[in-house]
Amino acid sequence: MSEGWVKRKHHNLLVWKEAMLLVQEIYQVTARFPQEELYALTSQMRRAAVSIPSNIAEGAGRTGQKEFLQFLSIARGSLSELETQILISDNLGYLSVKKILLDKVDKVFRLLAGLINSLRKEIDKK
Repeated sequence: MSEGWVKRKHHNLLVWKEAMLLVQEIYQVTARFPQEELYALTSQMRRAAVSIPSNIAEGAGRTGQKEFLQFLSIARGSLSELETQILISDNLGYLSVKKILLDKVDKVFRLLAGLINSLRKEIDKK
């Protein structure tokens, strides 16, 4: 990172860090997909993966907890989309690391669920 880089609130969130690692994995795996999938499944998987930490970051940057909760919900939707695309890729014979990817997806799901539940409890207290 450059010298002028400022650490933001979402950088401290384990779910954001794990989602960032998942993006790297997806980029590495999809780089080996057939060329004809470049503008189809490869592109869709990369967009869905990038959407996860992006929405976590956008929500964390908002001013209210309800807004943050909405963006976490969007991130969870993108994660579900990515999980489906991983299964499709496996069915097409493009993946040899399905279990590794699905384990990482599972971890991010659990972390998102924990953060969502925690935020909901805080909101309900108010």
